[in-house]
Amino acid sequence: MSKPHSNYRFMLIQAFRLPENSPYRHAAYEGPKEKLLMNYEQIKHLLADVEWDLHPGAPTTYGDWPVENQEEFAHSAAQRLPVVKEACESGKYNAVVLLGGGEPGFHPSREIGRRYRLPVTGCAFSQMHVASLLGNRFSVIDLAENHSSYYASLVLQHRYAERCGSIRNLHLPHARPGLDAAIDLYTQKNQVIESGTSEMFETAVSEAVTAIEEDGAEVIIFGCSALYWMQPFLEKRLNEMGWEIPVLEGYRCAIELAKLLVDLGQSVSGLAYPGDRPQKWRRKKFV
Repeated sequence: MSKPHSNYRFMLIQAFRLPENSPYRHAAYEGPKEKLLMNYEQIKHLLADVEWDLHPGAPTTYGDWPVENQEEFAHSAAQRLPVVKEACESGKYNAVVLLGGGEPGFHPSREIGRRYRLPVTGCAFSQMHVASLLGNRFSVIDLAENHSSYYASLVLQHRYAERCGSIRNLHLPHARPGLDAAIDLYTQKNQVIESGTSEMFETAVSEAVTAIEEDGAEVIIFGCSALYWMQPFLEKRLNEMGWEIPVLEGYRCAIELAKLLVDLGQSVSGLAYPGDRPQKWRRKKFV
């Protein structure tokens, strides 16, 4: 029996694509979409009712290492917009999901999506919105100082400053030319999967508990998508410690929010993202 036609037709777009010969690449360069989608095994149940394609991301223009600072995010945003426009123009999809914790190009992508009445969701935006449904304050576990500074600007842009208890930094940056990583993130991930613990994971547990006890966090989210794999492990450990707190990650939230917007038949407000020549305009706007 053939699979029934899905109500959801999504294009998932990676934040960037490192060169095939990059020494900082840890993911497959080519292969089936399931292999290329990070943490697929953890989120495949959410895609079971979705017809989806995966764009590997536009090639990086700033260098061959992962995006981490303001300049690199600006490069990634600019490279991503033509990919979003092409997906919207194709007529194949009814939503676009921007992958990556820093969601480069999110706001202009929403503007593009509105022209085609397509919702566009991003990971930071979606996590903050879902977190606000589950508790009064959330805290962010993030990777590095420069990424955390960038993520703080996202909290402000999404108008969640009063709901964000803190952004707690693990100080575990990605490696880049001239700067080796003190701890290899992917080795740490494998250690947790195999043994249930690692140095990085224990630091994340400690920071999450401090966020609960000192910052008033009632929900935990992640800043960098390199940490998204940790979601089930961190939530389980905190619950075992007696902290009944949700832990979210961006891919799940962005996919589910896209489904909600498709079901509602909404993309984004034309007042928040007006067209080039709107029929009505406001003489006064509030910030």
